[in-house]
Amino acid sequence: MKLWDGRFTKATDSMTDHFNSSLSFDYRMYKQDIKGSMAHVKMLGQQGIISLSDSEQIQQGLTDLLNDIQTGKVSLDQDSEDIHMLIETLLTQRIGDVAKKLHTGRSRNDQVAVDMRLYLKDEIVDIKKLILELLQSIYNIAEKNKETFLPGYTHLQRAQPISLAHHMMAYFEMFTRDYRRFSFARDMADSMPLGAGALATTTYSLDRKLTAELLGFKSICQNSLDAVSDRDFCLDFLYSCASLAMHLSRFSEEIIIFNSHEFKFIELDDAYSTGSSIMPQKKNPDIAELVRGKSGRVYGNLVTLLTVLKGLPLAYNKDMQEDKEAVFDSLDTIKMALPIFTKMLSTITFNKQRMYEAAVGGFTNATDAADYLVKNGVAFRDAHNIIGRLVLLCTNNNYTLESLPLEEYQKISDVFKDDIYDAISIKKCVLDRKVTGGPAPEAVDKHLELARLMLLSEQGLVE
Repeated sequence: MKLWDGRFTKATDSMTDHFNSSLSFDYRMYKQDIKGSMAHVKMLGQQGIISLSDSEQIQQGLTDLLNDIQTGKVSLDQDSEDIHMLIETLLTQRIGDVAKKLHTGRSRNDQVAVDMRLYLKDEIVDIKKLILELLQSIYNIAEKNKETFLPGYTHLQRAQPISLAHHMMAYFEMFTRDYRRFSFARDMADSMPLGAGALATTTYSLDRKLTAELLGFKSICQNSLDAVSDRDFCLDFLYSCASLAMHLSRFSEEIIIFNSHEFKFIELDDAYSTGSSIMPQKKNPDIAELVRGKSGRVYGNLVTLLTVLKGLPLAYNKDMQEDKEAVFDSLDTIKMALPIFTKMLSTITFNKQRMYEAAVGGFTNATDAADYLVKNGVAFRDAHNIIGRLVLLCTNNNYTLESLPLEEYQKISDVFKDDIYDAISIKKCVLDRKVTGGPAPEAVDKHLELARLMLLSEQGLVE
């Protein structure tokens, strides 16, 4: 018997029951569903909508049911339409007809909305902790490598020399933005929809402010139609997941490239690598590749919900049941990828000598050579042309700018003196870039201090 079947003259087809059911995935919201019900029924009692004794009996029944579910005494693997109906059915079996008063002044439409908001608020806290752990790992690597030099790239071509610390702190900025996006997504979920009913509130004198306070919401949804049909907070969450997945994928791509034999900038720890079933020499960056690959499913979940919502009239429609699997899958994917990525990153060995040789051998100091001319009175466009000719000369004769004899410099421009070699040393090229946001150690130190304060203020994670 279904809790809503009074209007019907025949049972629903078994295929209808199966197709309509969401219990197979919304069971995970049982804590939030019970928490929302406890607040709702407490409010009903205090408002005199049901008696205080009935309210207290229902609250105790819900408390006992929650404890039994958490200790494994009650299984949620049962036949029911959804988690809301199952909880009410289990409660009724325990405490009798008084449980039927629980749903007074409430609809499953505002009930599922409050469950989803509570669930995401809880889960976002966990995701933010995982992001902070990744940020801490990045910070630790950067703090130790302010004078570890490597090429910076544009178009995947060696461009200018930077430090490993500077490179790592670029990702610190990316993941800090993700952290803030999840904070925003949590704020968007922090508005209480209970009391909206099916779509038009109720004639009962509900105290929505009290319910919101009991559930820890900052505000109350101000329009009942919007309260039950809004899933923007889910979209905000899914976009935050997609952005985070994109940044993890970019980082993974660089790890994969830098780990290749062609680069050899890093060595992955054996614990976070795999081998080949046929080629015994292989050590594959499968963790980074999987993290990169999983970005696709996270993007897909965002597009799924956007597509579900795009044509829905007000207010609630059953289509909105499709929000949960998209949200849950992205949540699970992110919570699985973040910890292993952080562990992989924290155990990487950096080949500092190879990085330095790549910076020296890739004409990454060519801009500094041009700047040398500019500082000696040559117009930048002329300087650019002169250095371009020198690079061509070096390329054709197997020189670097550091090894090119001074007489070859002076054949192209008599402005060059023997101090050119100091001006284009890789270390000096990096150390002279002191502009805020630059790779010079003193600039990186300022960035690291801001990062340190951020980590301390959020979680106290800096060691």
